[in-house]
Amino acid sequence: MDKNILYTAIQAALAAGAEIMSVYTDPKADFEIEKKADNSPLTIADRKSHAIIAQALAATPYPVLSEEGAKIAPEVRQQWKELWVVDPLDGTKEFIKRNGEFTVNIAYVKNGCPEAGVIYIPVKQELYFADIELGAYKIKDITDTEAYPSLDALIEQAERLPYANRTDDTFVIVASRSHLTPETENYIHEMQQKHAHVETISKGSSLKLCLIAEGNADVYPRFAPTMEWDTAAGHAIIRASGKEVYQAGKNEPLQYNKTDLLNPWFIAE
Repeated sequence: MDKNILYTAIQAALAAGAEIMSVYTDPKADFEIEKKADNSPLTIADRKSHAIIAQALAATPYPVLSEEGAKIAPEVRQQWKELWVVDPLDGTKEFIKRNGEFTVNIAYVKNGCPEAGVIYIPVKQELYFADIELGAYKIKDITDTEAYPSLDALIEQAERLPYANRTDDTFVIVASRSHLTPETENYIHEMQQKHAHVETISKGSSLKLCLIAEGNADVYPRFAPTMEWDTAAGHAIIRASGKEVYQAGKNEPLQYNKTDLLNPWFIAE
């Protein structure tokens, strides 16, 4: 995609992260926790982050599909060949627990395929960004783009993914912090039969997908519900790092802007 448009998405993610941290670090902050229709939590930080991102992306040519945005009719969305898929605060449960494992996710999707993505980890001040043609990158200690006047300047200072060069024979599985299902446990057991050394890492939010893109984990099996905005940005970063997110039991990648925004079970590897 156009470098300036990706740069705008990066700026939006960083600004949203700053707003989230202003709530997260305020000792007097009331998170104003509400329950969404599926009984999952929604906080004031989700809403503030959404407002910042929606305003920034309004300057781009593409419509926004956001978890916290309006419920857009599928027949309207089906007309969109290009769009943003956004989760303003991925890992709200982790945010409420104050364990730091939450992210801002912004993805650019074209014809159902995630082609560019941005993930920002506000607590760690770590930014992942990717474009299918430019590659995938990670940059640390970043809170704004003041020192990086362009996307090229960011790329120049970033690490190209995957960068992990693991030399041992440990097979690393990354699993959900909050959603470890019996099916996932069975999958881990199967891998323990196939590999001499298996290590399982638990992480919240889209950090699991980031570990795959880095090369610090071999596989992320997800046998529990997720929505498109949970995975789109991480999927884009994984694709740009040379890997893929497959529908479980199929040799087909996850698709986006479907009539039903619920993802099937999947394997990222």
